[in-house]
Amino acid sequence: MAVPRKKVSRMKRGNRRSADALSIPSYTTDKASGELRRSHHIDLKSGKYRGKQILEPKMDV
Repeated sequence: MAVPRKKVSRMKRGNRRSADALSIPSYTTDKASGELRRSHHIDLKSGKYRGKQILEPKMDV
């Protein structure tokens, strides 16, 4: 059976577990459309990213 050679310190254990914490995604208001969107993501309503048209604009139904 595998047995650890040394005890894992509190710091090493804490650094490993720090990646388990979940954070709430932050949203910003788009300057052009006024809609909420994630930072560094395409605005799905207008289809623009950093002022360039990437996708076709979504039509409201």
